[in-house]
Amino acid sequence: MSQWVTINEVGPRDGLQSLGKVLTAEKRLQLIQGLVDCGLSAIEATSFVSPKAVPQMAGAAELYQQLPDTDKVRYAALVPNVRGYTDAKAAGAHTVNVVLSVTDTMNRKNINMSLEQTAQVCAEIMQQAAADQLNGQAYLAVAFECPFEGTVDPQVVTGFAQQMLEAGAKKIIIADTIGAANPAQVTTLLNQLQAVVPMAQVACHFHDTRGMALANVYAALQCGVREFDTAIGGMGGCPFSPGASGNMATEDAVLMLEQMGYQTGISLPQLTQFIGTAEAMVERKLGGHSYNWLKRQYLNDTEQGAHCG
Repeated sequence: MSQWVTINEVGPRDGLQSLGKVLTAEKRLQLIQGLVDCGLSAIEATSFVSPKAVPQMAGAAELYQQLPDTDKVRYAALVPNVRGYTDAKAAGAHTVNVVLSVTDTMNRKNINMSLEQTAQVCAEIMQQAAADQLNGQAYLAVAFECPFEGTVDPQVVTGFAQQMLEAGAKKIIIADTIGAANPAQVTTLLNQLQAVVPMAQVACHFHDTRGMALANVYAALQCGVREFDTAIGGMGGCPFSPGASGNMATEDAVLMLEQMGYQTGISLPQLTQFIGTAEAMVERKLGGHSYNWLKRQYLNDTEQGAHCG
């Protein structure tokens, strides 16, 4: 089992939420079905948030009640507050995510709450999820660097991880929200985190703003992490950090992991083909670092660039 790595696809929520294109619940279901067909077994499906605030996530309850293969796929819903949690539970969600930015300014800019207030709300939701026998997961955002406050002390992140774990969180997700981390920072933070959270309960969420997402995955693997968030074609971004690019591309992560000998259960040929479908849905060019190579391997794309020595 140590050779299995779980890929948690966040395109249908984190990816779409960052794009201007608004897809209907029906279209989002088609996107999710395509991902399931590619072998994804963990998917962040939606967010239970006001459709006025986030129109990309409208119809969350309708979508959740029609999700495919719920016996085989772990679906998660983002719940930004207690009302969102209540709505998600009513819709049948079994896994709920909260997001706690670990700096005060990020919380105030993002949700107009202080760090202390946000931590209290997240802890209450994790406690309620545990009481309701739901799977509560806590994201610790800007865990390496905040766009407003700069580099984050690993001890701060570790402290909030312990608080969320004690509140009942089943998993702690370390999020490099603006894509600022490097492998040395990842190693340092995860080594400190091990003292309070078993690595089996840790996942990582890397953005590729500076092109180091895959290197950071490698560093996390060496520390024992076996679950990573990705988005098909690198969909998504961070609206609070100018120039921040999308999430780590699912196809890049799967290719690297499988070439290293890990198993993900995801079909690279099907995933490569489905990226084109996703592009048409969002009306935006998608594709990670490996996409052109994957197309040549699996889609008979013979387009060649200049030859270099």
